[in-house]
Amino acid sequence: MQHDNFIDYIRVHCKSGSGGAGASHFLREKSKPLGGPDGGNGGRGGHIILRGNKNLWTLLHLRYHKNLIAEDGFRGSKNNSSGLTGKDIYIEVPLGTVGKNEETGEVEVEILEHGQEVIWVPGGRGGLGNGNFATATNQAPDYAQPGEPGIEEWKVVELKILADVGLVGFPNAGKSTLLSVISAAKPKIADYAFTTITPNLGIVEYKDGKSFCVADLPGIIEGAAEGKGLGHRFLRHIERNPALLILIPADSKNHKQEYEILMSELEQYNPDLLDKQMLIAISKSDMLDDELMKEIRSELPKELEVVFFSSVNQKGLNVMKDKLWTMLNSEI
Repeated sequence: MQHDNFIDYIRVHCKSGSGGAGASHFLREKSKPLGGPDGGNGGRGGHIILRGNKNLWTLLHLRYHKNLIAEDGFRGSKNNSSGLTGKDIYIEVPLGTVGKNEETGEVEVEILEHGQEVIWVPGGRGGLGNGNFATATNQAPDYAQPGEPGIEEWKVVELKILADVGLVGFPNAGKSTLLSVISAAKPKIADYAFTTITPNLGIVEYKDGKSFCVADLPGIIEGAAEGKGLGHRFLRHIERNPALLILIPADSKNHKQEYEILMSELEQYNPDLLDKQMLIAISKSDMLDDELMKEIRSELPKELEVVFFSSVNQKGLNVMKDKLWTMLNSEI
């Protein structure tokens, strides 16, 4: 899902700093011509650290900084002086970012809070100086440890949008229009498929100063779970949404089939997505009468609530907000 300034997936080459070597040295002063070992420890190599920043919404700033090389630790020296620690590298990332091992796909780091810092690639430990190895039977060790090498790997930085409600539907289901009327967000809106190709976030004002966050995400097409269309780049963003608002337009040729395709794509990508709280919303309902609403309702699962709304005349929007707020706070 890369378009204009929205980047949500970056490969980076990471190399943490190697630890500095410990020193092998003996105290030699005029008053102490045969002083003991006084070699200091080597300094730790620099870490590569992810840090959450609530003011970032994209990984664009990493596009031209794909080689992250931390500083090596410095050697120990005489007088039991430890070497300096290598300079750490801090990577500022949006909330909802995960760091993965590219080879295994394992999620190693997850950033969810502003200011949260996690050491992603640790620097090598510094080696011990010979002063650490003196014993009663070996009072003059002439050896010291080398520093541990740093870690060099290709990593993946991936952004998953953090929002309370994710809008799920086919292209042209009315997601962007809905977001524009219930929040201050101004997504691009036009009457053709894939108008939205990057996520848009909107804060929905509720009663008594309360609010919740809604994400307008690119539309699903059949085969999205296999990577068709925007595929995985879209589906990963809804993994973090506690609730899903399933949008089906009133002028759909087959409401039941459209719902089933959406559920099938979610299940194929990640079966756990079907355990999320869901509300079905029929958009463009200003063209429906009561009889048509009943007919559409009868085609959809009885266990899920269905609301009818129109972004044009704003009918049904307050009912929708009430139901979403209840869903988001049902466990509180």
